[in-house]
Amino acid sequence: MLLQIEQIVFAALVFFALIILVAILSSAIRIIPEYQRAVKFRLGRVVGVVGPGLVFIIPIIETIMRYDLRVEVVDVPAQRALTKDNVEVTIDAAIYLRVIDPLKTALTVRNHVPAVAIYAASTLRDVVGMVDLDTLLTHRDEIAKRIASIVDEHVTPWGVKVSAVAIKDIKLPDVLLRAMASQAEAERVRRAKITLASAEYEASKIYLEAAERYSQNPTAVQLRMIDALIEIAREHNLIIVTPPTMEYVALPLAISRREQQK
Repeated sequence: MLLQIEQIVFAALVFFALIILVAILSSAIRIIPEYQRAVKFRLGRVVGVVGPGLVFIIPIIETIMRYDLRVEVVDVPAQRALTKDNVEVTIDAAIYLRVIDPLKTALTVRNHVPAVAIYAASTLRDVVGMVDLDTLLTHRDEIAKRIASIVDEHVTPWGVKVSAVAIKDIKLPDVLLRAMASQAEAERVRRAKITLASAEYEASKIYLEAAERYSQNPTAVQLRMIDALIEIAREHNLIIVTPPTMEYVALPLAISRREQQK
């Protein structure tokens, strides 16, 4: 009876020992994916960067901090800023960043993503304040590159790389939008009037040349008159009254030509 009790106790101890061993092994083994790296600490001191693959740590004594090396897209909160010509705009932007040195990131900044986003928002307001509205609207890509360069220079000591900044939207006040629409409409009207005036000028030169040619040959005037009558006659609901002969039309032209030759 005592032997059976001892066997049961021994089996229970072995079972609990296996459970403890499995728990220790599960806490001692870490699997780091290819796109991640881990910074290992031993009693609070940095051991180094480990991964990818299977990583062993000493429970309680060692800890790790994981960092994703892939590009992260961070939305910068909408920023209200004043341009150089004192126009208030609201800008939505996004920043593309990635960790290039996990060891520097672990030792220099606590939460690198919000830290970069806050600094990017401040830089965005500063850069917008140095340009006027027309430059902001027409050179959006250049301004985004300038912001990315400034932010990247500041966060490089953190082990973070800013690859790009994208300005998604620029919102203008409603009053300014109406004014810009009126300006665009006025510009279109101006171009239309200039085009119409140019057409009238070109037509007047052609009419002048035609008049000079007709004055030299009265027969051409008669032929042109016949063509005009043919065009008018296409409308069957019209009544056309013409002289009995076209000589009545050519006679004044001939007299005028004779007077000019004297």
